[in-house]
Amino acid sequence: MTAVFGSGADTNSYEDFENTDLIIVWGSNTQEAHPIIYNHIRRGIKNGAKMVLVDPRKLPMANFATHYLPVRVGADIALANAIGHVIIEEKLYDAKFIEHATEFYESYKEVVAKYTPEFAETITGVPADQIREVARLYATVDRAVIAWTLGITEHHNGADNVFALINLSLLTGKVGKPGSGLMPLRGQNNVQGGGDMGALPNKLPGFFNVEDDGARAKFEAVWNCKIPAKNGLNQSAMFSAMRDGRIKFMFVIGENPIQSEANSGHSRSAFENLEMLVVQDLFMTKTAEIADVVLPASGWGEVDGTFTNSERGIQRVRKMVNAPGEAKDDLWILQEIANYLGANWHYQSAEEVWNELRSLSPSHYGMSYERLEREYELQWPCPSLTEPPEKVLHTRLHSDNVGMRAKFSPVEYEEPLEPADEEFPFVLITGRRLAFYNTGVMTRYEGGKVKDQEEYMEINPTDAAKYQLENGTRIKVSSRRGSVEVPVKITDRVMEGYVFMTFHFPEQVNTNTLTNDVVDSKSGVSPYKYTAVRLERI
Repeated sequence: MTAVFGSGADTNSYEDFENTDLIIVWGSNTQEAHPIIYNHIRRGIKNGAKMVLVDPRKLPMANFATHYLPVRVGADIALANAIGHVIIEEKLYDAKFIEHATEFYESYKEVVAKYTPEFAETITGVPADQIREVARLYATVDRAVIAWTLGITEHHNGADNVFALINLSLLTGKVGKPGSGLMPLRGQNNVQGGGDMGALPNKLPGFFNVEDDGARAKFEAVWNCKIPAKNGLNQSAMFSAMRDGRIKFMFVIGENPIQSEANSGHSRSAFENLEMLVVQDLFMTKTAEIADVVLPASGWGEVDGTFTNSERGIQRVRKMVNAPGEAKDDLWILQEIANYLGANWHYQSAEEVWNELRSLSPSHYGMSYERLEREYELQWPCPSLTEPPEKVLHTRLHSDNVGMRAKFSPVEYEEPLEPADEEFPFVLITGRRLAFYNTGVMTRYEGGKVKDQEEYMEINPTDAAKYQLENGTRIKVSSRRGSVEVPVKITDRVMEGYVFMTFHFPEQVNTNTLTNDVVDSKSGVSPYKYTAVRLERI
């Protein structure tokens, strides 16, 4: 998104799900993983919008979709390119927008020329006539939104998957307008806020580039320090640096990478190679258990500050209760450490930190605490204290002053890194379930109040019959990296040849023992959605 538009954020608001003609949900179990956002999608459907679901699992959302495309795992680029092929072949593209606001259309046209629906069907498993129907629908409606999550990004070529979806929006001019845009739904609460505040290896707060001399000088004047002129390491690069000894100290805040990282056995070895590990968290996670120092942090109801959600919406969070025991809020902990290291920080409140950000980031300047209290939520960019914020990004693409043109990014379908074969004939997909969350640290403490307290593996009835499996039968699942044992649940939600598991219960079944930690060179993300496995009845 940043490479194409100059900004990596959602282009629209949740409201646009309710005021559009078509919603394409691609690689996202929105109903279970993003239930609040799914409420907006359901309102859109009630208001007359059609929905297309693209996913290898037949999720309950398929019941509300006008089209369900059961794409094979890893074949998303072939499907997106085929949709683009049809739109071009049938002259349904927005020629005026392409000429006015984009670059490299001819290169894109050349690449998708071979992706006929019939050719794409052999790769994706989606019938050619369905590909044509969805292409025509997307191209001919006035407004359409494409939403995606980790089902698109957690592949060895996840960045290219995103480029393939962006290309469709450029081809039809369905970006930069109310009701039309691109919505990457964030995987965790406040992920967007972390990025806004500079928790990225190549960005300063407000998304200024670290390697921009002018931007660094601006922050250095306020912070009274020198900022390194070189981009830092992303998470996968940090793991490599930990293994080879270039990183000797790690400070982990609110993350459980021992259990959440792919190929978890390999990840653990990186942490064991450190000279010192500090973990700041609410609970004694598996990562905290091996730490040299654990700093007890505060939960969201015990601190004051802001959250930023997927739609760039910033909301106040207010302290309701005091933190238990010795737990402190993050600002207090970080400020104490900074001052022990020789800094001279004297922030008295989260609002003071926020106002410093506002002074440095024009996109946030117009969002004072007083205004956030009054208006409840504001989206960035919001450069004025009196003017409304921009709910839709990149509207300039439809104006006379286009500025930076949006670039088509031609991408080709690639085979998965480790395709299913005779030795490992099944493909494991990982994901989430409604009642639980990631490594389960914050959702396992309900005891018997929440059902589905045990991990299970979803398997298609036909495959279950081949292995003489019944619901609850325990089975050994093995990949090239390790093995786990798990009971099965027979369901037609997964297609033949696929199985599905979560990583919510790692103490029972550490699913990430199986997953591949080879990363996408462009995004640094591991292919959690595609792992070749074999099954053995116990």
